Amino acid sequence: MSDRIFIDVREPYEFARDHVKGAINVPPAEIMRGAPVLADIPKNTELVLYCLSGARSNASMQYLRRMGFTNLVNGVNKNHIRAKYGV
Repeated sequence: MSDRIFIDVREPYEFARDHVKGAINVPPAEIMRGAPVLADIPKNTELVLYCLSGARSNASMQYLRRMGFTNLVNGVNKNHIRAKYGV
């Protein structure tokens, strides 16, 4: 497992249009249901969340924090991610 995971919290139709290479799509509704896709991810893994403006990723970070994740980054949007991480 990677030390960093990019999580696109936009809706699946937005993700389908374009997303960061290697990102997984976990919309806020799925996060609020406990995000089963993240169940086996160590809680200290760096999770870099992004959406369109940073608002959904920021809100999603609060839920993930309550689930015990400790290394959360608001990457704002896919363009910021691509520029900062070179992906």
